[in-house]
Amino acid sequence: MALRASGRFLNNIVRCGWKSQSTSAQAAAASQTGNKGIGFSFELSDQQKEFQETARKFAREEIIPVAAHYDKTGEYPVPLIKRAWELGLMNGHIPESCGGLGLGIFDTCLITEEIAYGCTGVQTAIEANSLGQMPVIIAGNETQKKKYLGRMTEEPLMSAYCVTEPGAGSDVAGLKTRAEKKGDEYIINGQKMWITNGGKANWYFLLARTDPNPKAPASKAFTGFIVEANTPGIQIGRKEMNMGQRCSDTRGIVFEDVRVPAENVLIAEGAGFKIAMGAFDKTRPPVAAGAVGLAQRALNEAAAYALERKTFGKPIAEHQAVSFMLAEMAMKVELARMAYQRSAWEIDAGRRNTYYSSIAKAYAGDIANQVASDAVQIFGGNGFNSEYPVEKLMRDAKIYQIYEGTAQIQRLIIAREFLGKFKV
Repeated sequence: MALRASGRFLNNIVRCGWKSQSTSAQAAAASQTGNKGIGFSFELSDQQKEFQETARKFAREEIIPVAAHYDKTGEYPVPLIKRAWELGLMNGHIPESCGGLGLGIFDTCLITEEIAYGCTGVQTAIEANSLGQMPVIIAGNETQKKKYLGRMTEEPLMSAYCVTEPGAGSDVAGLKTRAEKKGDEYIINGQKMWITNGGKANWYFLLARTDPNPKAPASKAFTGFIVEANTPGIQIGRKEMNMGQRCSDTRGIVFEDVRVPAENVLIAEGAGFKIAMGAFDKTRPPVAAGAVGLAQRALNEAAAYALERKTFGKPIAEHQAVSFMLAEMAMKVELARMAYQRSAWEIDAGRRNTYYSSIAKAYAGDIANQVASDAVQIFGGNGFNSEYPVEKLMRDAKIYQIYEGTAQIQRLIIAREFLGKFKV
């Protein structure tokens, strides 16, 4: 009953046009009034607590009981997606002008962490929706926003971010998909790979080369398009059965003479690379939040098991070797949470957060893997068995060091941003 009430509360927020008391709203208010008394605070607003609690109840009461089933079958979690949409836990970034909540990144990170605690496969499906939408949110004109974002608030539809290719992941400048303008249309040919929500999306953000000159700089060579998923010429590949996050829908997509109207170009021809990269400043903090949610789950499972499991006449949590492992795990979780919250706060305050978002993404992805591995170790032989939850967490964690920029790419960005402070 409490979860249903929370869902009604969040839906009422949408109908009443409520504006979130997010960090961005607080920063704007402080700037306008010259109030410097707000200062540094870890306190959440009442509305943020409401979102967090609703997401927490949803994860624990509805996601966790069925997570193992979706992991084993690889089924797309349609009932959970629909329920998250009904509760107002999806599409939080969509502006109010398009029927959304217009939440800040900090607010949506709080939701993401809680959903990831339940299952990161479900969380990835939801977060990939945000990634697909983000280029339209930051670069779309009003007509594009109302058409493609508006429909997401009317029914539980999905979108996808089509950038990665079989031969180009981290090396985005190496993309081979081409778009050639003919009249008032573009003809797109190429292949994309590892596209989350690829087989479920209603529309795609797609990055393609429009300048045939191979020496053209990436900042001018690529164009961003909105592509309807039912456009003739699109061939959706088989669902990939991955190591972890198996209920997430990941596929290859072939574009063969796909005709896209010029009105679906974001900003202008040649602006695609900056749009695609700019989206990451807003989407990497939630990815880091998802990794923290997984790590918190692994820590909690390990602690509960360590207090129950006994060796040499006492719970293993009372053995220093195990208690020190738990302490290290807790330190990592808390620090990773602070990292994603700082990066989210920076972008909501209107500042460029590339440095902080890469730190958050890299660190949270790394510690999710470390904490999940340590949880398996604390469980011992049971941790290696699929009847216990931690082996799934260990498999699910790995992708956080790969998607939305590998751990190594994040370090390149961090080094570039840090060293740039010292260059004249």
